[in-house]
Formats: sequence, structure tokens, C-alpha cells
Amino acid sequence: MSDILNNEGEEDQALLDLTPYGYGPNDSISDLTEAAAITHHKVTINGKSIAYTARAGHLVTTTTYDSHPGAKLFYVAFTADDAAPSERPVTFFYNGGPGSSSVFLLLGSFGPRRIKTSMPEFTPPAPYTLEDNPDSLLDHSDLVFIDPVGTGYSTAVASHKNRDFWGVDQDAGCVKQFIKRFLTVYNRWNSPKYLFGESYGTPRTCVLTWLLHEDGVDLNGIVLQSSILDYGQAGNPIGVLPTYAADALFHGKVTVAPPPDTLEVFMEQVEAFAVGPYVNALNAFPNVAPDVLKQLSDMLGIPTEVLRYWQLNPSMGNGSAFLTSLLLDTGFAIGAYDGRVKGEDTGIAEYVAPNAGGNDPTMAAVGGVYTAMWNAYLNDELQYTSVSPFMDLNDKAFQYWDFSHVDPTGAQRGGQGSLYTAGDLAASMSVNPYLRVFSANGYYDAVTPFFQTLINFQNMPLGDAQLASNLTLRNYPSGHMVYLDNGSRTQMKADLAQFYGQASEHVAAIRAAIKPEQVAITGAVRYRRRFSRTPY
Repeated sequence: MSDILNNEGEEDQALLDLTPYGYGPNDSISDLTEAAAITHHKVTINGKSIAYTARAGHLVTTTTYDSHPGAKLFYVAFTADDAAPSERPVTFFYNGGPGSSSVFLLLGSFGPRRIKTSMPEFTPPAPYTLEDNPDSLLDHSDLVFIDPVGTGYSTAVASHKNRDFWGVDQDAGCVKQFIKRFLTVYNRWNSPKYLFGESYGTPRTCVLTWLLHEDGVDLNGIVLQSSILDYGQAGNPIGVLPTYAADALFHGKVTVAPPPDTLEVFMEQVEAFAVGPYVNALNAFPNVAPDVLKQLSDMLGIPTEVLRYWQLNPSMGNGSAFLTSLLLDTGFAIGAYDGRVKGEDTGIAEYVAPNAGGNDPTMAAVGGVYTAMWNAYLNDELQYTSVSPFMDLNDKAFQYWDFSHVDPTGAQRGGQGSLYTAGDLAASMSVNPYLRVFSANGYYDAVTPFFQTLINFQNMPLGDAQLASNLTLRNYPSGHMVYLDNGSRTQMKADLAQFYGQASEHVAAIRAAIKPEQVAITGAVRYRRRFSRTPY
């Protein structure tokens, strides 16, 4: 480790990591060193200059019931200087997959630095741009980005193997142990605590929230971005219909009369159609009323005869039917992760792998900039250098993932096509009436559709309707990675600033409302209103 002086005269500590990290199912390491590169920076957010310290390194977790080392997890933490730890929130971030590192959130969303992309267009090859992020959450919380086992530079510690942590419950247990270790090392046990999970990171959050509660760590709030809390509903044509209609509107294929005034108004119309005439048409097929078939055709920009061939289900073929047909006349396919993005349909779009983004135009449009700028940022600015390659997406992790899951009631709620974790979230909200949930989705995301997220929340087994008032749902004109759209990221930051800023008022309101029967009835009314239609 070498010492370097930065421009402010503060001492930075660079780190050369000589440990080889393996990412296969049977890999592990024996090194237990907990070290980090430490650098000092400043960023301006809302006109205020914030001095902060960045740490890039490892912490070692132990297994749940003994002191044996379990895994060595890589993290990057950004903490504001001169802030009292007990008053300063800390938020733990992770992406999904399973098998994804947190680099996408770290350099795309609310960290102090972010990549500049050309979304929804393809980002041209290097040289790329890394810029200060005026939408960073660092003005409201310290930020910790975690790479689960088998991603980033995170690996199991012998006698464990990587695959020992590749499972719903195993993974959440490991991340839980990391969070507890972080709270101890950096004296953050009395800080307000938040989780931020994207995609598969949302079921991880649901399970993790309960496991943390079981270990005496009650959270102040969680952020669920691009949720998939019920795998059994993935591809549900009712849940994805509004997303496909949003795609059609963006590409000028919608022919409804009169034309929609705004995307938001159009989405309300499609949602009402989806849970009414569309449900009836699916159940009655092939006996479909001509006016309903025409309305569906006008909303999706797909001819009626094609819709009949699809049996009214545009998500058939893993969603590829609609994705490859909407712009068929121009030779383009659109992205599942962001329907605004289009790419030349060379025949591979049929084989998009939704869990890893393989062949999807959306991921292809930003893959290069992420890979290049992460390596540059880590080495040049964070001053962490490893002899091992960085594993941003590990397909092996998904291949070996154990989707079995036992929920807080002891019920088996797992399975690759049936994993259900909304029950874990409901349990956590039931025992912790102060737990707040912020849910964010992109209108153009067909992988985790915004309307299906709404339906999943409506069906979530919450025993007390008052607790449902702790849920905030927001949708944005963006895709799966909401933050890659500049306007959506700025709006989401504003919404999150309100979410964090209202924490104290929320606690006071819940304390006042937790007993009176009249307030509970009011909460039930809010519950119905909140979920009757999608905000924004």
C-alpha cells in the first residue's frame, strides 16, 4: 500500500490487491485481509459542496452461527466527512441477476460520479465521459455498494465455495452478515439504515429485510427498483400490456382516437383496459368481440390478425413476439429492458436472455461504457488495483442458483418460475410499522413491468391496511435501469430526497395513528386510492 497526497493535502491510501479471485462455482480463497483504498473527494449537489471519503476494499463475513469466515465481499463506500454517524443515514446498494455486481447502480444511479451515456441511443466507443453526479444521494445518505459472492472481487473463503452462497436464502444471509460487519467496523449501528435493490435485488431486499429484523437490525426504509417479487407472474400478459403500449406510443405506432395527450394518461387508459375488457377477451378466446380486438390493436400497433395468431398474448415467446414485430417493417427489434432502444434485428433478438440481458439492444447500448469507465474509475480515482479481472456479470451464478426459499411463516415459496418474496416484505412491514418502502419502475421495462409490480403489491398479504400507507410507488418514462434516462434520474432523485427527508415526520405520524380506529380506517382509504391507479 502506498500513500499519495491529493489536491487538498489529505492523505490518500492506494491499494494493490494481489489476491487472485475466482468466480466459478467451486472457487474460494484463503486470504482474510480486510483492506481498502481510501481517497478523498468533493462533489457539488444542489449548490452545496460535500467533502466525502471513498473506500474500495473488502470485509470478511462469518457464517451465521459460528465465527468461521464465510466470504470476502468487495464494496465501495462513500461517506460524507464531518457528519455524526448516529444522525447520518447509510444506504446499502446492490444490483440483481442473480450474478450481477453493483457497478451498474454505482456508476449509473446516485453515486457521486456517473457515466455519461447516449440512452436511448447506442453510446459510441471510447473515449467515454465520467462526470460529477448532481443527482447523487450523498446529500441525504452515505452510500455503500456491495458485490455479492462471485461478482466484482467477491469470493467465498475456504472451506466454503462460491456456489454455497448462490441461492435465495444463502445469498441474503451472506449480505446480512456483510451489513452487520460494516456497521461494526465503521461504528454505524445507531445510524438510520436503508436498502436499495434493483431487479433481482428486490427479492433479495425482501428476504434480507426479514433476516436483518430477525438479527435485531430494523430498517428505516427500503428502495425497490424494477421489482420482481412474484416470479410466477413473470410474463403475465395483463401485467405487461401497458408496457408494450408505452413502447408502441414511443415509436409512433399507437392509433387510438383521439390520440393520447400524455404517456401517463395513456397508461391509465391501458391499465383500465387490461383489467377489464382485455381479461374478458383472454378468457373468452377465440370468441373475441371485434371492438375489443380493434382497441387492443390500436393500443399496441399490431394488426388484428397477428394478435389472433398470438392468442391475444403479445408476451408469447418470452416477449420476443412483440419486441421483434413492432418495428418489423423497418428491420429493427426493440429492447426488453428499455423499449425505446432499438437494434438491427439480425435474428438473435429471439434469443434474448432476460436474466443477463444477452442480445438485448438495451444492454448492448451501454455495455461498453460501463466496462471501460468502471476500470478507469476504480484504478485512477479510487486508487484500487487488483491483479484479478472484475466480474461485472457472472452467468455461472445464475446457472447454479438455488431458487428454493422458505418464507417467515416456514412455507416453501421458491422455484425459478415461482419464487415469491412479497410475503417476506409483508411480514417485515407487519412487525415494523415504521418501515417505509419506495418502489420505482420504468414505463418501458418489459422485464419487470410497472403494472405487474402494482398488481403484486395489491396482492401482497398485508394484514393491516394502515401499514400499506408506508408504500410509495413511482413510475418514470425510462426502462429497467431507470437512472440511465437523465430526466427520470433527476425526478427520481427528487422523489427519493422527499422519501428520506420525510422520515422523521413519518415516524411521528405512525406513532400518532397506530392506535385510533378512525385513523386506521383513513389508512385503508389511502390504501385503495394509492393502488387504484399508478401515480405519475
